[in-house]
Amino acid sequence: MDLLHIVEENFLISFIIVLCIGILQGLILGRGIRQRFPSLKKHARLVSIVLLFLFSFNAVANVVKFALPGKLSLSDLTVPSTSEEGFSFVMQILGLNAGFGIVVAMFISITIILFLRFAEIPTIAKYFIFSISVIMLVTTAITRFTDFVPTLFQILIYAFYQFGITIGIFFVTRRKETDVLSELK
Repeated sequence: MDLLHIVEENFLISFIIVLCIGILQGLILGRGIRQRFPSLKKHARLVSIVLLFLFSFNAVANVVKFALPGKLSLSDLTVPSTSEEGFSFVMQILGLNAGFGIVVAMFISITIILFLRFAEIPTIAKYFIFSISVIMLVTTAITRFTDFVPTLFQILIYAFYQFGITIGIFFVTRRKETDVLSELK
């Protein structure tokens, strides 16, 4: 009996664990955003709705890319000889030649990465987020460069993870706090 089979047999526990990991990651990221940008607390509702929209769109796009990965065969790749072929090669490797939706999702992902880069996150939490992100990157690369096709269970697990991150960030950033010292001045 392999590990994946055990996880699928205990699907309810698996979904709860993955959702909790996503929520924990979202809570850490949301807290880091609030600490780095304290002025966002004054506009917490608007900021949380914008972040909810961005992370929701990113989550949906990531789940779709995971469920329907654009397969890339290494035998189809050739060494580029011109700059145009080089640009095309990079676009093909990154999966940006799939259409407008993927480009928008990639833009949102890059924006989120840059936004979170400036968030104040404790070192241990950074390692946790980095470890989970590397696991997701390896999994996505496996789906892109091999014949592996994720099952419905694996897609649902990934969707629960993405949903957890989105909800975690939303719950932390939606809290509107007032600074007592600013009210006294």
